[in-house]
Amino acid sequence: MNATGDELAGIVDLFGGLTRPELERALSEAAFRADGQSVDETALETAIDDALESFALVRYERRHDGTRQSLLVAGPTAFPSVPEHAEDVPHILDIDRRHLDRDALGETVHGQFTEELEDAVAAGDDDRLRHLLDVSYDIEAWAPVDLAADRDRLEATLE
Repeated sequence: MNATGDELAGIVDLFGGLTRPELERALSEAAFRADGQSVDETALETAIDDALESFALVRYERRHDGTRQSLLVAGPTAFPSVPEHAEDVPHILDIDRRHLDRDALGETVHGQFTEELEDAVAAGDDDRLRHLLDVSYDIEAWAPVDLAADRDRLEATLE
C-alpha cells in the first residue's frame, strides 16, 4: 500500500492525530484488509516526509498524562481522504479520538512555517518560496494565526 499525503491526512484525521508508530500500524491494518499485503517501509517513510514538507501533515507536540507526545495531524494543505479498507481502523486500533488545542496547533505550524521560510530564503530557493506563499494562505484559513508579515517578507524576497 502506497498512501498519498491526503490519504495519510485522512487516516490521522480519523483519530484527531496519531503518533508515527500508530500511523504505521493503521496503514498496515488497512493494507492487510485491502489485499493481505504489507506496507513498503521505505515508501511510507518518503510519503510521510513529503507530506510534512508540503504541510499535508504537521507534527504537533502535546502533553498527555504528564508526558510529551508527538502526533502527526492533518495539515493546512491536505484534503484528507480515507483510503479504501481503512474505515474500520479506528475500531481495530482502539484509540480514542484526540482533541487538539487549535490555538497551540496554529502556533506550532506557524513556527514550522517560519523555519521553512528561513531555510528557503537562506538557500535562495524561489520555487520553495512561491510554494510557501501559497501555503501561508492555507495556514491562515486553517488556524487562528496571522502570516501577513511572513507573506510580506516572501513577496519582497521574490521581487
